[in-house]
Amino acid sequence: MNKVVVIGATGTLGSAVTGLLKERHEVIEVGATRGRHQVDSTDPKSVAKLFAEIGKVDAVVTTTGKLHFGSLAEMTAEQFWTGLRDKLMGQINVVLAAQHYLNDGGSFTLTSGIIADEPIRLGVNATTVNLALEGFVRGAAIELPRGIRINLVSPTVLEESMGAYGDFFRGFEPVSAKRAALAYVKSVEGAQTGRVYRVGS
Repeated sequence: MNKVVVIGATGTLGSAVTGLLKERHEVIEVGATRGRHQVDSTDPKSVAKLFAEIGKVDAVVTTTGKLHFGSLAEMTAEQFWTGLRDKLMGQINVVLAAQHYLNDGGSFTLTSGIIADEPIRLGVNATTVNLALEGFVRGAAIELPRGIRINLVSPTVLEESMGAYGDFFRGFEPVSAKRAALAYVKSVEGAQTGRVYRVGS
């Protein structure tokens, strides 16, 4: 049984990922404001403190990240920084800190999204961030030592999130959080690295 950290475990997707991984692994659930462990992934010091407390682990999964949806014509630099600071650097901060706590042969699994491949109106921040995450994963995959792997899951909009985001995803076929969670299991328990697992694209 491996020790797996799930950051974002209290969210819709994170809860589904946690549920599947718990069938075969010890899962350490981390939330932003809830749960036994909490972290502000936008703050490198908070991330470093978290892993110093948890210690050595076999896998780290992140299902976190805020983005800004809005018109490019009216967008401010600070609004654009929302996605860069939170979803992009938040996940990168986790990798930078946690790489030193991963056991040999461990893995990272990060989260992007379908807008990387299918841009939508009002979604330029999301497209930028998701593609940057793909670049980070591909670059990190050839540098991480000790057999450590890193992959990215890129899900389409979730059925459970259509109430909040459905207007942005007209014509997209949503998937359940549980179906999306299978890709995270594939990443954690598989052998691939530098991969983007696309769900529902």
